[in-house]
Formats: sequence, C-alpha cells, structure tokens
Amino acid sequence: MIVLILVSRLVIGEQMIDVLGPEKRRRRTTQEKIAIVQQSFEPGMTVSLVARGWGVSLVSRCLRVSRAQLHVILRRTDDWKDGRRSRHSDDTDVLLRIHHVIGELPTYGYRRVWALLRRQAELDGMPAINAKRVYRIMRQNALLLERKTAVPPSKRAHTGKVAVKESNQRWCSDGFEFRCDNGEKLRVTFALDCCDREALHWAVTTGGFDSETVQDVMLGAVERRFGSELPTSPVEWLTDNGSCYRANETRQFARMLGLEPKNTAVRSPESNGIAESFVKTIKRDYISIMPKPDGLTAAKNLAEAFEHYNEWHPHSALGYRSPREYLRQRASNGLSDNRCLEI
Repeated sequence: MIVLILVSRLVIGEQMIDVLGPEKRRRRTTQEKIAIVQQSFEPGMTVSLVARGWGVSLVSRCLRVSRAQLHVILRRTDDWKDGRRSRHSDDTDVLLRIHHVIGELPTYGYRRVWALLRRQAELDGMPAINAKRVYRIMRQNALLLERKTAVPPSKRAHTGKVAVKESNQRWCSDGFEFRCDNGEKLRVTFALDCCDREALHWAVTTGGFDSETVQDVMLGAVERRFGSELPTSPVEWLTDNGSCYRANETRQFARMLGLEPKNTAVRSPESNGIAESFVKTIKRDYISIMPKPDGLTAAKNLAEAFEHYNEWHPHSALGYRSPREYLRQRASNGLSDNRCLEI
C-alpha cells in the first residue's frame, strides 16, 4: 500500500479522503468592526491593547493601519514619545545664529546656512540642527532667497560626466574677469580638482589670459598636491578652447608636469561644468559683496575669498562639506573619496 500526502487530501490506494476540508474565512460584520474601533477609544485602552485581544489582521483592517505599523506599535515601550510632536517651541537662539551666518554671507540659501550651523554644532559638541527646522525658521522670518526663474534646457545632449570619484584624477581650469569700483579690470585664472572641488591654485592679473599665467597656475596646482614630486600617473587637465590653453607652450609644459591636456567640445560650456559653476559661485557669494575700490584691494580680498571657499563653503556634491573639511574627513577615516561621500 502506497501512502501519498498532498496539500489537503490523503491518497490511500485509489481512494481519496479529504483531511482538511475546504478553507473557511470568518467574516466580521460591520457592527463587530465598529465595536473594535470604539474599544480603542475607551479610557485606558490603546491600539496595542486592542490588538492583543484580537487578531492582528482583523485590527489592521478595521483601523485601516498596515500590519507592519501595528507590529511597531505593539513593541513600543511605555515611555515612548512621538518625536514629531515634541518640536522646539523656542527658536530664538537658532534664529540669532541664522542671522549671524546670513549677515556675513547674504547670498547663502537655507541649505548652506544649515551646513554652517551643523559644522559649528559639531565643533561645540552639540546636537546638529535639522535642515527642515532651519528652512521653517527662515521661511517664517522671510529670510529665504527668491526662487530663480526656470532656465530652458539646452538642445544639445550632454551625456558625459565631469566629476570623478577620486582626487587627482582630473583637474579643470578656467578664467573670469570683474571690474573694480575705479574701473580697473582684474582677470583671474584658477584650477580645481573635479572630485573634492578644492581650488588648487589661482592667479590674478590686470593683463589678458596668456600662456604664462596658465603655466603658473599649473605649477602651483602640482606643488599644492604633490610638493616637489610629480604625479605618478597623468592627471587630466580639462579646459575650454581658449588660446592660452591651446598654445603649444602650455601643452608642452603641462606634459612636463605630468598633466594630460583635454579640451572640451566647441561651444559646449557644460563640458567644463565644474569650472563654470565655480565662476558663478565666486562671483555671486564673494565678489558681489566684497570691497573692491581698486585692483590691489580687490586682489587681497580675493585671496581671502578663495581661502574661505576652500575652508568653509559648503558644497552640495560633498554632502554640504567644504573642500578641505571633506579632505580631512577622508584622511581621518582612511576612506576613498567614493566612500567618504556616503557618510
């Protein structure tokens, strides 16, 4: 005799015998469901107490709460409090700190204000302030920046990526000019790392953008990162198609320093987007508000602006850390750039 057990039937020989029978699901009436809900509102009763007396599935259907949420409620301790309802009612201290930040940096939005407050809290050993709280306080006190008008997207597709995952893989360079109060023009050439965004070196002149200035910036950037040594592997030197970058003297000098010149496509500023974004940042957050009565004063203040950018300016791509803060965090944790961005 062969015995086989199937899902709900027992086969003995050729005879079928039902073991479990058809499944029957108990249906609760509307009155029973209302009674369960009303029981949860009785004095001394909670949802968790009601759920212990009835099936979890039934309670979740009656209260229209997911079973996962009921599972969490059942395991809460008696001293549990909803953190969302324990909001700080007094925002005076935070508001004063916000005013202190935007008093020195009026072009900063709430994200960068929050980043500076977070950094100061970390230095003082205090709990960090939530970014949403900073946004709420600034909104209630009319301290938010005006929204910019939407810019129509470019018709040209840019599928490449300028940023890299490790430092000293790609550097970018560009230049910009601005006018002092006395009418004097200053032209600035700079170099950035496309990973950590640090301004490696810069040069300012009243003349034009020439090959000698670019070579000085190249040499200063290499000394900044490698000291008296040269890179062990070539570092990409990404620029636009300006004559000072395409000059034979510039390209030969770059290769002598261990740099590999790379030029963007014609009429494609997005291909050097990190440098273009830096120009917008330095003009908006620093040059627009710093004193610049003449070229000499402007050059001195510009040096402070570059130092402040490297040490304090929060960058969204770095988790709203400044370039040097990001580099110190990476060095202290012994992590790669890609892993450091995740923490």
